[in-house]
Amino acid sequence: MSEEIKPVVNEVPADVEKKEQEVKETPVVEDVKEAVEEVKEAVVNFGEKTLAELSELFQQLKESEDRMKRSKEAEAIKSAFYKRLSREKADAGEDATVEEPDENTTVEESTVPMQSGPVSPFAAIEAGFKSLYMDYKKERAEYNKEQDALREENLQKKQAIIEELKALVEEPGDMKEAFPKFRDIQNRWREVGPVPQQNFRDINDTYQLHVTKFYDLVDINRELRDLDFKKNLEAKTAFCEQAEALSEDEDVVEAFKELQKLHEQWKDLGPVAKEFRDEIWERFRAATSVVNKRYQAHFEGLKEQQAQNLEAKQALCEEVEAIANKEITSSTEWNALSKQIEEIQAKWRTIGFATRKENQKIYDRFRAACDKFFERKRASFTEFKDSMNANLEKKMAIITEAESLKDSTDWKATSDRFIELQKQWKEIGAVPRKKSEQIWKRFRAACDAFFTARDNRPDGPGSLSANLAAKKALIEAIKAYVSVDAEADAAAAKDFAAKWQEIGFVPFKEKEKIQAEYREAMQAKFPDFGGRRHERNNARGGAERRPLSEKDKLKEQFNALQQEIQTYENNIGFFGLSKGAEKLKAQMQDRIDAAKAKLEDLKAQIRAKEQEESQE
Repeated sequence: MSEEIKPVVNEVPADVEKKEQEVKETPVVEDVKEAVEEVKEAVVNFGEKTLAELSELFQQLKESEDRMKRSKEAEAIKSAFYKRLSREKADAGEDATVEEPDENTTVEESTVPMQSGPVSPFAAIEAGFKSLYMDYKKERAEYNKEQDALREENLQKKQAIIEELKALVEEPGDMKEAFPKFRDIQNRWREVGPVPQQNFRDINDTYQLHVTKFYDLVDINRELRDLDFKKNLEAKTAFCEQAEALSEDEDVVEAFKELQKLHEQWKDLGPVAKEFRDEIWERFRAATSVVNKRYQAHFEGLKEQQAQNLEAKQALCEEVEAIANKEITSSTEWNALSKQIEEIQAKWRTIGFATRKENQKIYDRFRAACDKFFERKRASFTEFKDSMNANLEKKMAIITEAESLKDSTDWKATSDRFIELQKQWKEIGAVPRKKSEQIWKRFRAACDAFFTARDNRPDGPGSLSANLAAKKALIEAIKAYVSVDAEADAAAAKDFAAKWQEIGFVPFKEKEKIQAEYREAMQAKFPDFGGRRHERNNARGGAERRPLSEKDKLKEQFNALQQEIQTYENNIGFFGLSKGAEKLKAQMQDRIDAAKAKLEDLKAQIRAKEQEESQE
């Protein structure tokens, strides 16, 4: 045990030093860092956040425990906030210029100036955010100042440790006492935190120089050397196990970060026994390679996913652009397409980020297409609103005229005018909804006032009651007619029909009954009388017509019934909102339905007759 040996504890032979350097500057690790740097930056993207959301994010960051280490994130949120603020101010028609604070902005300069005139709705939002940012900036400045002071303090501590190590190298003394001192120096060196960046390399190189000198100059006994090798092997074996466990970690990014810490600790350990050096290094390198490859594959997969996201977002842009350029003619279509756009926007939010280079561009394209559509919609609805206001003015003019005519006793002319006003009313388009029911009731009130007065006036020439009496008298005259011959009967039938047509309207509730009595009387006295066809034949010269076939009679009934249905449907529109109007409308509708059913029956009979004729 008295044999003196060359000191080898923590000695770094050439081959081991080379391998240790490979761990320190592993190309795979550095390549991965450079390859994924762009992708990592793309992951943090605040372009789609609202001003309120960005302010909230900054508030959360400012209150977090690790806020001082998230300065880049803070700057990214700030940049996104002012970009969106500028864009929204432009959209609102305001000056889009914003004064974004930077590292050189003072607290006094950050104050939002008082404005004369109307206050912008964005002023309070901007002031609140700027206040948060400047508070954070002030706190970070203090933090950086403290860190700088701490690094200077650490520099002084390490310089003092180097002086101790230098003194130990110059006068090692008893090795049993020198070696523990050396170990204590190493431990204290590792415990000291970071130094200023500009001093890092020099102070570290100086320390390593004196460590090397210590191993070169100091003779220690073999037992201490072997014990040191054993401890280093145990520590490096534990590092290998931790690195191998990291290869199974689901959080690939966190595993990569932990691996970097293991590499830093590996560098600080001394060598192991020569027979284990290659083996332990290969084990650690293999575990490192697995973690690095998973890390690289993770970001390659992220790139591929971002490319797919870009493709999906391009497809959505094309959909919105097609809708934004579509010719749209109705409010219903506008609303349907608005819902479709909102569904596309919801789908957009489910898609992740695109590549860093394309993410903002594709978002700007999508936003522009959406803005174009909604700008067109706003313009269309503004135009539609103007049109409704114009329609309201037209209908108000009709109401004014109707109210001026409602007390008129010029029954015939005023009735015609009211019918014309009702026709004009129907032809005018929509009016604002809140006015629609109000003006309709007012117009119907004027119509009802006139027609009620007309229908309830005392009997007189041209009155409904007088017309009813005249038609009853004519029916009695038809019944009293005595047949002479075919020519005289035809002339009489024509005369009776002409007189019937000359008599005006009768009370509505008597119309169907008196019409039926007229047809029955004419059919009884003039079986061959064919209504319109008879009149046309007589108008063409009074030539003797042939007797009507069963099919022709059915057709004449069909045509007459069609005319009645048309009359019913026209008259039903003249009922107002007065008491009993709904009951009359219901009765009229029942008659229309019954007539249409009879019309279908006549149609079937006519077809049957046509089939019989075709078989003969």
